[in-house]
Amino acid sequence: MAHYVWMIINALLVIGTAVYIWLFRPNDSAAVLAGKWLAQVAVLLFLVNVNMYFIFLVIRKTKIRKVKVTLARIARSMMKAHIPLAVAGTSLIVFHGVVMAWKLGAVIGFGHGKLVTGYASLAMLAITLFAGVLRRQKASGWRRTFHLVSALLFAGLFLLHLFWPI
Repeated sequence: MAHYVWMIINALLVIGTAVYIWLFRPNDSAAVLAGKWLAQVAVLLFLVNVNMYFIFLVIRKTKIRKVKVTLARIARSMMKAHIPLAVAGTSLIVFHGVVMAWKLGAVIGFGHGKLVTGYASLAMLAITLFAGVLRRQKASGWRRTFHLVSALLFAGLFLLHLFWPI
């Protein structure tokens, strides 16, 4: 039952971000439009990676063997894509940040809350990537927790940035 709720939340998040980005944010220029596309694709890539935690959580908590086996197969294939998705998402986010700072920074100011939350999100993403590198070098409970907590903090900061009004 909980996995259905989580799937609905994911779908609402994807639809909600798309509606918010494309309907409630003006398209000032082609560069801003490109920045929005970069961000939207990065949202999808990071959402896949963040969902890995919840797949592993369901695997640990469920008592139904068939669900565990199915999710384990999905998780195994997702793990192979985890790092490439993170690198691709990070690249898109960096390009998004450069474009938006260049175009919006001059208009709304570089100290505006929208940009400040973007800076904070980017810093948290860097910490998350560092934690991921540490975890890949040597898996331990502390490194797993550090990577997980930093990823969830990044997700929270990202959502704050996304819905911060201009």
